[in-house]
Amino acid sequence: MGGVNDSLVASGYPEGTPADLSVRQGAELPADYPREWLEFIDPADSEHVIQVDLTWLLSHYRCRFGTDACPGIDANQPDVGCCVHGAFLTDEEDRHNVAAIAEKLSDEEWQYRPSGAVQDWEEAVASQNSQENPLEPWLEWDELENEDGEMEPALKTVTVDGACIFANRAGFEGGTGCALHAYAARNELSIIGSKPEVCWQLPLRRLEEWETRADGVEMLRTTITEYNRRGWGNGGEDFDWYCSTDPNCHAGGESLWRTHEEELTELIGAEAYAVVAEHCRQREEAAGVGVAPSGFPLLSIHPATKVAVERESAQNEHRAGLR
Repeated sequence: MGGVNDSLVASGYPEGTPADLSVRQGAELPADYPREWLEFIDPADSEHVIQVDLTWLLSHYRCRFGTDACPGIDANQPDVGCCVHGAFLTDEEDRHNVAAIAEKLSDEEWQYRPSGAVQDWEEAVASQNSQENPLEPWLEWDELENEDGEMEPALKTVTVDGACIFANRAGFEGGTGCALHAYAARNELSIIGSKPEVCWQLPLRRLEEWETRADGVEMLRTTITEYNRRGWGNGGEDFDWYCSTDPNCHAGGESLWRTHEEELTELIGAEAYAVVAEHCRQREEAAGVGVAPSGFPLLSIHPATKVAVERESAQNEHRAGLR
């Protein structure tokens, strides 16, 4: 058998799609692999079940936006990463938070600031606004599928020149990347509340649903997992590339539950995060034991992290041999 680009490899995506081709060409690993989960009752709420994807939280994933390791989801626009389609806002608080930062950005910090030189900007915005409900100049109405599978109106950030209006392009004097994120970093602000919720959550995905326990008690289940291609809906398979299963994006050497403590705490609460953190510490120690008596690994390691660690080990051995 060959490597991940062998013709018999099942990518997990429809044959011939950009996702399928990316896996078969070796840029990403197949979509489906064993995962381990931790489920517990939220210490702060006895009617709240929390379920976390240990395989993802113990992975070494890190965002490589702005580096050569991130070719972008659109090969024609490598400098905008995954900021191609604009971001849907979750609620009025999300809208207010982004507006508070957007209003502070200058032309030197935000390449496509509405008062700048965006061609036909006023005409484009005017078509989206109404006197009854005027929108900020960086928002537009679109449609998003709700929990019942029905399309409903939703606000999202405008796209300009093929990407989110807040995405500064390569060569801009204010720097490449999200203008909102950059402002937060410069001013030592948390990215939570500084950019759209869907943006600061990446690479984490939170799912919530109500379920009825056997004794009739209504329980809220919150699931934290990997924001993979499928999290973007059917359109995810059309991305030219995606990061979550690319070993080059797992070369951070530090687990996701550590690097994303702030985001996880916001998503599930401080007490619940403490449970997750302690469990992850113990699992990392147990993983060093190797294989359980059953013959299975003690932890289902994320395959991209496994490849990244093996590469680093091989490089270290090579360097040692040259001494």
